[in-house]
Amino acid sequence: VQLQASGGGSVQAGGSLLLSCTASARNFSNYALGWSRRAPGKERDFVAAINWSGGTRYYGDSVKGRFTISRDNVKNTVYLQMNSLKPEDTAVYYCEGDFRLEKIATTSGNPVAEYWGQGTQVTVSS
Repeated sequence: VQLQASGGGSVQAGGSLLLSCTASARNFSNYALGWSRRAPGKERDFVAAINWSGGTRYYGDSVKGRFTISRDNVKNTVYLQMNSLKPEDTAVYYCEGDFRLEKIATTSGNPVAEYWGQGTQVTVSS
């Protein structure tokens, strides 16, 4: 499975960005998907995860109420809508995939999901 993330960029505080991650998997709808991020010099920070149907979603404490994860199983794509962005959201954002949701929705400082993409840079200026 290959995960291709896109949509990163530079935005001012309070702005919004929409990240997308497209997966090259025939059984895409069987996978849980999610996002994590890593700022320079810091460990992995869990952002959001969604199960195969979209019926279960988890968020990291620092993004609750501001970020929304969703998926389109027809387009093999998972999205992360980021609103009210803050400078501390600046990081490289990685898309992750695994059959088990808990492998993504983990606070582990290193990725434990079976698949992850190359990352997309998000920079929020004050």
